[in-house]
Amino acid sequence: MHYKALDNSLHFLDDDSFAHVLPAGSIAITDAEAEALRPVPPPPTYQQLRAAAYPSIPDQLDAIFHGGIEGWMAEIQAVKDAYPKEPT
Repeated sequence: MHYKALDNSLHFLDDDSFAHVLPAGSIAITDAEAEALRPVPPPPTYQQLRAAAYPSIPDQLDAIFHGGIEGWMAEIQAVKDAYPKEPT
């Protein structure tokens, strides 16, 4: 069961026998109400998307060794093109 405290914080209890541990003034709410109160995380920034898409440093060094700087630069440029900088 979901509960909402006076400060709009959400709490969940599997067993109502532990309701005494809830903050004073908490009220039971439906699953839909609890979902509506959950904060929506912000979308990832281009920096976060790029960081996740770049190969690891060991893989980048291996790419340089096997394909040269030009091959490595093309691989990195593909990530930069996929996740362009946002205008400031």
